[in-house]
Amino acid sequence: MKLVTAYIQPEKLNSVKQSLYENKIYKMSVTNVLGCGQQKGYNQRFRGVVTEVNLLKKICLKIAVNDEFVKPCIDAIIKGARTGEIGDGKIFVTSLEQCVRIRTGETGPEAIG
Repeated sequence: MKLVTAYIQPEKLNSVKQSLYENKIYKMSVTNVLGCGQQKGYNQRFRGVVTEVNLLKKICLKIAVNDEFVKPCIDAIIKGARTGEIGDGKIFVTSLEQCVRIRTGETGPEAIG
C-alpha cells in the first residue's frame, strides 16, 4: 500500500481528476495549500505598495492506493497536470503501514478498496 501525494496547479485539478477516473482511481482527498518551489513567487503592486508574494496557491491531492495502482496513478497525474513549465508540481510516494476502514473494521489492502 502506498500514499501518493501530489502538488499541482489549481487550474489543472479537473484534468487530473479526469485522468485518474480513466485509470479507475476514484478515491482521493483534495486540499488547497500554499507553497513555493522554483517559481519563488512574484511581486505585485497594490495601492502603490510593492509586496512580494512568495507563497503561491496549489492543490494537494492525497491518494491511498494498493501497489498495483501506483504506476497508473502517477501516470494519470502527470498526464493531467503537465504543461512543461516551471510550477507543474511534484509527486511523492510513501509507504503506508496500515489502513483501517472505520465502517467495517477491514484492514490492509481490502480497506483501501
